[in-house]
Amino acid sequence: MSTKEIIKKTTANDFSKVLDELCELVKIPSVSSDTFDQTYVLQSAKKVESMFAEIGGQTEILSVDLPSGWKGRPAVVAHFPALTNSPEEAPTVLLYAHHDVQPGGLAEAWETADPFKPVVKNGRLYGRGSSDDGAGIAVHYGALRALGNERGVNVTVFIEGEEEVGSPSFTEFLKEYKEKLAADLIVVTDSDNWRVGQPAITTTLRGMAAVTVSIQVLDHALHSGMYGGPVIDAVTIAARLIATLHDEEGSVAIEGLSSNVKSEVDYPEEQLREDMGLLPDCMLTGRGDLASRMWTQPAICVTGFDATSVANASNTLAPRCKFSLSLRVAPGQDCNEAKQLLINHLKSNVPFGAKISFSDEESGPGYQAKQSARMEEVRWALENSWGVAPVEIGVGGSIPFIADFQKMFPKADVVVTGVEDPATNAHSENESQDLGDLEKAITAEALLLAKLGGTLESA
Repeated sequence: MSTKEIIKKTTANDFSKVLDELCELVKIPSVSSDTFDQTYVLQSAKKVESMFAEIGGQTEILSVDLPSGWKGRPAVVAHFPALTNSPEEAPTVLLYAHHDVQPGGLAEAWETADPFKPVVKNGRLYGRGSSDDGAGIAVHYGALRALGNERGVNVTVFIEGEEEVGSPSFTEFLKEYKEKLAADLIVVTDSDNWRVGQPAITTTLRGMAAVTVSIQVLDHALHSGMYGGPVIDAVTIAARLIATLHDEEGSVAIEGLSSNVKSEVDYPEEQLREDMGLLPDCMLTGRGDLASRMWTQPAICVTGFDATSVANASNTLAPRCKFSLSLRVAPGQDCNEAKQLLINHLKSNVPFGAKISFSDEESGPGYQAKQSARMEEVRWALENSWGVAPVEIGVGGSIPFIADFQKMFPKADVVVTGVEDPATNAHSENESQDLGDLEKAITAEALLLAKLGGTLESA
């Protein structure tokens, strides 16, 4: 049997080793996008496999290719059978994270000079993947190290390699390896804490729907002086159309979209402005509680725009242009229904009879957590590690594969936690991870596994 104090001490003693392993992961540019060298993603998978094999896991690297031609990225699956209980009778916990990362971004914008050279500064580890989601891997690795042979539950570790490109083969992977991944509790460590020193459980996620829109007004470009007046260029048409997506307060104006303007958490405006880096004279947009605007209300933005660059500008009426829209869908609304509502809105509001066409991009459902006894045990573990009760939060981003977990394993509880905080800068330059919170997250997961397995005294 173990105690809370022993687990905390073991986690602290092992933390330098865990940090060293995380730094080694940061050094690998495991960008899963097709436009990058995929040998690094395999290298990253092999590194993760070696980490969990070193602490006794039965490890393998698996992938699934799709008929579309998508080459599934390598995922690591590691099994740790219960030791203090019968594996056949003990519950099974699936621990999820991902080892692929976003591109490094602008090297000159990194204060540490190189996104793939880890640097510890002011209590934070800087580097691409230091938090999203290398820290998630470190939590699982550190928690299993801390447990040692005091493991009363079966643990399956699942570290995928394509989350940053939307997990294209995830559904097929679950189907192919369902027996290897079946669990009673699924812990997804790829989300946020409220802030440094304040843990959180993510209870809602917005869904996502993306559409690429093409606008055409002419069959060829025209001299803007000769023909300007009776026709408006495609870029201006697109701008007028985009402007219809929000009302005067900045709330999404697409009819039929679900929205919840209330939130359980108070997000002070001053804190939000600081967290976002909002310029002083810029106004906040939308209506309702600030947290709800990010978590439970829809949001839409332009994520790309193809038009003549300023460098190549000429006195020409642009005959066509193209732009991409990303719609975040309130939890509980079907993302495909929301996408169709967006398309209907665009068709109804395109000005001056311009030709409009669409191509679909990715979409994914939102998430709403179930309340359960295991959720209470997660709260207990977080509070006993951090010393403060966890906050229930929503996250405006999407993790579509959670719905796949829920569909494939309907009897399992799915819990979404994380180690990021407002200073993490995931997907941006200067990504970093608070090391104090990382150690506490490891302790919390070890406490949870020990309590679930009945190996914790005074639990």
